[in-house]
Amino acid sequence: MKKRYSTMVKTHKSDKPKKAFLQSNNTYMALFGSVLLSLLLVSACSPETFSEQGSLTAEDSATDPDRNLQDVEDIEDNIKNSYARLASKRSDICPKLIQEEIGSQVVERTAEVMVNNHCDYFLYPRSGQQISVSINDSQIEALLIVPALHDFANGDYKVDSYDKHVIRLTYNGATYKPENFMYDVAVTISG
Repeated sequence: MKKRYSTMVKTHKSDKPKKAFLQSNNTYMALFGSVLLSLLLVSACSPETFSEQGSLTAEDSATDPDRNLQDVEDIEDNIKNSYARLASKRSDICPKLIQEEIGSQVVERTAEVMVNNHCDYFLYPRSGQQISVSINDSQIEALLIVPALHDFANGDYKVDSYDKHVIRLTYNGATYKPENFMYDVAVTISG
């Protein structure tokens, strides 16, 4: 019996240092975790960080709210122009971006298809140029709708500034518009 007791005592004595080591490691880990957690809570709830971020946001929106609105409008306009650039390769999709070719003042679009009741054409003429629109069908009305309202039936339009100009061709016939109404349009940009 003595041998058993002595081996049990030896086993029990050899477990003591392991238990003490594990207990001290657990204590250090718990201490480290609580310090880390308290640092995170202090930094998250710090009034300086909150007030700095809040004041930066408030200053940005208070100083120039129109700039934010303008940025949004510019992004929307760029998306529309990208779509219009792709649509210019097809005859049945509107709106379209039209660009004059180097050395040519006339942009001709033949066999265009008006699916809806109107089709918009975007262009960017330079200040001082003249824009005129001619269409092969009298059932179509040509209007400049951006940046100003101008009816091309009353003559050419003189460009005042380098801005996006939108020409809207609208079906204005006495009868119902055919589903796929075909027409030719020529936009002349001179000066």
